[in-house]
Amino acid sequence: MLKSTNDTVLHCYPGLIALVTAEWNGTRNIMSAGWHSYISYAPPIYGVAIAEERFTHHLVKNSGEFAISFVPAEYAQYIEGAGKSSGRDGDKFDALNIAYKKGETVDCPILSDAYVVYECKVKDIQKYGDHDWVVGDITMFHKDETCFEGGLPNWDRLEIPLFIGQSQFVIANKDTKKLKIDLNK
Repeated sequence: MLKSTNDTVLHCYPGLIALVTAEWNGTRNIMSAGWHSYISYAPPIYGVAIAEERFTHHLVKNSGEFAISFVPAEYAQYIEGAGKSSGRDGDKFDALNIAYKKGETVDCPILSDAYVVYECKVKDIQKYGDHDWVVGDITMFHKDETCFEGGLPNWDRLEIPLFIGQSQFVIANKDTKKLKIDLNK
């Protein structure tokens, strides 16, 4: 039974975690972000919540660009490591041994081990409470075609880590129970 409360109830997990990368003035960084979303399909626009005190916020704001990467479960340590330390304390790419290349339309790292990456140019930044919503026009897509079949994940080739909190993940894969709803039955 539901009970009313004035306390904040945060329930957005399990969820897909995005890895946000940015670079400005020779300094690069990567951070984990649980609050992110497509905003528009045509034109393609993506948004991510980044607190102003985060090191990545400074890089994104000054460079005017960022990338969003999604990695398979075998690289979940990138999500955990990028979320547990600050770029102020050193280069997380080196510390986590993250392979990357430069973007094609942005001057920031693109994760080599990702199965999907969006290169984004900042369109808008707005403050909402304790986070800024950073909105970007997607200027380039990167996709590992072997990880998809008919637009859906190819579960024989891809395992997706879903963060549930406290350094724990649920792995969506070929063994995960799937539920297909048919309203016409």
